[in-house]
Amino acid sequence: MNDRMPLSQDELLDIVDEQDRVVDQVRRGEATARRLRHRCTFILVRDARERIFVHRRTDRKLVFPSRYDMFVGGVVGAGESYDEAALREAEEELGVTGLAAPAPLFRFLYESPEHTWWSAVYEVRCELPVRPQVEEVAWWEFLPEEEVVARLGEWDWVPDGLEAYRRLREFRD
Repeated sequence: MNDRMPLSQDELLDIVDEQDRVVDQVRRGEATARRLRHRCTFILVRDARERIFVHRRTDRKLVFPSRYDMFVGGVVGAGESYDEAALREAEEELGVTGLAAPAPLFRFLYESPEHTWWSAVYEVRCELPVRPQVEEVAWWEFLPEEEVVARLGEWDWVPDGLEAYRRLREFRD
């Protein structure tokens, strides 16, 4: 494999319609190239001090490389449930095992000119020592929520994560 190729192009994904019903299955690279709607998870991770896990994605990510994110997560594989994907993605990205199942909060349809996916938002507490996946995470830190909010206008964030965070704040109010 070319070591500069984006990651995860060959994952098989369920393609879904506007009501989140499966209508097809294709490889992730094709889904991205053709703007086919699929499923994603967003997991807000807090530590014992209520700080939020924030990271910058590696430059090899297929979507939104080198941008900051306040969620871990990713695509839901073909035949996988949102709940299964949320736990798998959180453990993979954080580099932990034995994480509690993330708590589901809500779902929304994310759409931009380039991308569209059904998004399931979760929350989980992680008191385990994290060892983020170096293929996915270029930098990370647990930050107080006030600092995350202060950085919203300063850092180059993933747009879907910003939308999920905006909706999460509304959900809590």
